[in-house]
Amino acid sequence: MPRPRTFSSARVRRLLVDPRLVIGMVLVVSSVAGVVALVTAADDTADVYLAPGPLAPGQHLGADDLVESRAALPSRGARYLQPGDVPAAGVVVLRAVGEGEVIPRDAVGSASGIRLSAVVVESGGLLPGSVRPGAHVDVWAARVGEGGAVDAPAVIAPGAIVVRLVESDSIVGGGSTAGVELLVPKDRLARVIEALARGDTLTVIPVGIPLEG
Repeated sequence: MPRPRTFSSARVRRLLVDPRLVIGMVLVVSSVAGVVALVTAADDTADVYLAPGPLAPGQHLGADDLVESRAALPSRGARYLQPGDVPAAGVVVLRAVGEGEVIPRDAVGSASGIRLSAVVVESGGLLPGSVRPGAHVDVWAARVGEGGAVDAPAVIAPGAIVVRLVESDSIVGGGSTAGVELLVPKDRLARVIEALARGDTLTVIPVGIPLEG
């Protein structure tokens, strides 16, 4: 009667744990993990909001007014407005954003915390080049007294926001003067209107100096 075939314990261990199989599995797992890490690192896209049209300072926007899109961003979208960032009350535009552009987070502010009114003023002198839409400016007024004497100027509307530049005809000189449409805090609006009605000399001064790119 033939004797049954037997395997040594060493042979059994070699069959159960083949080093070549283990090495192959490690190589496959490492390769897959490397590909996943490479794809993840290369994916710089994020869900963001795009401007549906030209956005002007003071404009109120809700989430339904914005265009949701996925875009490639250098910083994973942290600096840009994303779905979920817009509260139910909406946001107010603080500086101009072009149509189709990704909306920066610092280009909008809370609608509940900003109370501004628009007013057009004529500057008593040439406007600095940095006075442009979206710029923050201080409005100074100098009262003209009897005999043409001018009192010391004072700030009547700090932190106003430029909406646009306006060319208006001058009634006195027959030429044109530089006008500026501003968004001013409502608690300063009365002082600006009073200065305009009184004929004070108004000057628009930019707050800060922009970096040249």
